[in-house]
Amino acid sequence: MKANHPKMIFNLTTLIRPHLHNLKPYSSARDEFKGQAEVYLDANENPLGSVGDGQFNRYPDPLQAKLKEEISKIKECVPSQIFLGNGSDEPIDLLIRIFCNPGTDNILQLPPTYGMYQVSADTNGVAVINVPLSEEFQLVKEQVFKATTAHTKIIFICSPNNPTGNIIKKEDILEIVKTAPGLVVIDEAYIDFSTEKSFITELKNFPNLIVLQTFSKAWGLAGIRLGMAFASEEIISLMNKIKFPYNISILTQQVALRALLKVVQKEKMVSKILKEKEWLIEHLIDAKYVVKVYPSDANFLLVKTTKGKLIYDKLVEKSIIVRDRSKVQLCDDCLRITVGTEGENLALMRAWEELNL
Repeated sequence: MKANHPKMIFNLTTLIRPHLHNLKPYSSARDEFKGQAEVYLDANENPLGSVGDGQFNRYPDPLQAKLKEEISKIKECVPSQIFLGNGSDEPIDLLIRIFCNPGTDNILQLPPTYGMYQVSADTNGVAVINVPLSEEFQLVKEQVFKATTAHTKIIFICSPNNPTGNIIKKEDILEIVKTAPGLVVIDEAYIDFSTEKSFITELKNFPNLIVLQTFSKAWGLAGIRLGMAFASEEIISLMNKIKFPYNISILTQQVALRALLKVVQKEKMVSKILKEKEWLIEHLIDAKYVVKVYPSDANFLLVKTTKGKLIYDKLVEKSIIVRDRSKVQLCDDCLRITVGTEGENLALMRAWEELNL
């Protein structure tokens, strides 16, 4: 096995789509002048202010310097290793556009997994190699090695995984990172709910590693659509080169900056959600029609039932919405249930006990 998969010799230059090497990025007014001045007449903004409440007539910082500085303190990296996007979906799409030649290259994913890897690849005309997880929802290294080709530019690993909720074994991920011919993206949208450490600490060891996180889950800021990518300065520079000029609004930056001052509040919310998750597990394990509650390192549970779609429909009738994952690979008759408030979880279990299928 080791002979067939020696330690990777990583060359970022050879991975980039050739026509992007000499791409001249759009230069915005805020790119050309980054200092402070009294009179700004360079960006064709409205000098009279904004319609409605607030002052938003000026363009935002295109590289979000203040926000990245504050994020870097919490994530223990440098600001130049951070890319901020419209949710995690923007960096996913950017990475495929930067590194994958349509009709030639491919990405590799581990179903069941987050659906946007497939959507972004399909949108960009890039093939997808699927290597299913094991029955325990762990990656099968030998199958990944076997399926990887010389044109596999990106391997996407979601951990904690969505929709299964479990952490993928770190040692298995590291072996993939060490041997992959291209990039390995670890999607850590739910890492705040896990006891495992983030792969951000491994960036210094692996130039082909990219880590995705988000403000949507533990921070409770899904509505501002702010995702984070952490990688080498070279990869982040490429992402900044081809992103839209002002991809993160002033409003989003302001809300995130205020949130970063309240890390303690975030941690308290995480603790409460984890406590509620334990309550939910205890009650679902013994509930009728439940076959298995899978281990979860996230803020949701994957629950295998005897009649997934029927249970979903009956809960909808009671105005309780969970996610039917019955048609997802390896998730027959499974429901994905987000951990709610104490009242919401109680309402779910009351409705469940009333089911008569």
